[in-house]
Amino acid sequence: MPQESRNTGPSVSFEAVSKRYAGGANAVDTVSVTIAAGSFVALVGSSGSGKSTLLKMINRLVEPSSGRVLVNNAPVGEEDAHLLRRRIGYIFQNVGLFPHLTVAENIAIGLRLSGSKDNAARVGDLLDLVDLPRDFASRTPDALSGGQRQRVGVARALATEPGLLIMDEPFGALDPVTRDQLGASIRGLHDRLGLTTIMVTHDMAEALLLADRVLVMDAGRIVADCTPRALIAGEGGAQADALVAVPREQARRLRALEGEA
Repeated sequence: MPQESRNTGPSVSFEAVSKRYAGGANAVDTVSVTIAAGSFVALVGSSGSGKSTLLKMINRLVEPSSGRVLVNNAPVGEEDAHLLRRRIGYIFQNVGLFPHLTVAENIAIGLRLSGSKDNAARVGDLLDLVDLPRDFASRTPDALSGGQRQRVGVARALATEPGLLIMDEPFGALDPVTRDQLGASIRGLHDRLGLTTIMVTHDMAEALLLADRVLVMDAGRIVADCTPRALIAGEGGAQADALVAVPREQARRLRALEGEA
């Protein structure tokens, strides 16, 4: 089982990173930023702002057109992609579980690729870690709810004990209650395991509540880099303020409804 007292996860640095597609469009435009080891950072922005493209450069699902990405000061481009990805946990919205494999087989797939053969005890520990019953190990993904499938995805991402966890809209397909519960669970795992966690989300309230630091992207650039408290105080600039205004207005309307009750 992953140790609760472990070394802090790695730092991640982007050095003048750009991604240009055919036709000259810049998905990411000369981004330079360092994410400290052990921090929980949210990347937010409107659709097309470049946040998912930037995230996928970390595990080389997207290669930069220029610049470089470093994990623990080592350029990711100098390592075989499949070896790099074994050291990075990756969670995305649609989970991507293999429907013909059991929960146990899905969780252990990274372990098997690393040469580990007897993984039953490890799978049981990982199910405990994500608050799923151990007897789920023999089920197939179609027997699980959306939230349960996503928890299996979290267990799979943590199976090889990565220090770095990256997440691309991990809760987008879930109902609000499950989304809130799973977000709190992942924040708890981040703290317990000493991870470095980077999460892409379009939900500013989610970013404010879960992250230590929020990077706001617009047109491929980082336009705000603040703590949640600073963003709420209006210190992030116009684009950040527009995103913060959404949950703030929702909260105001809820308070008004409570006053009418």
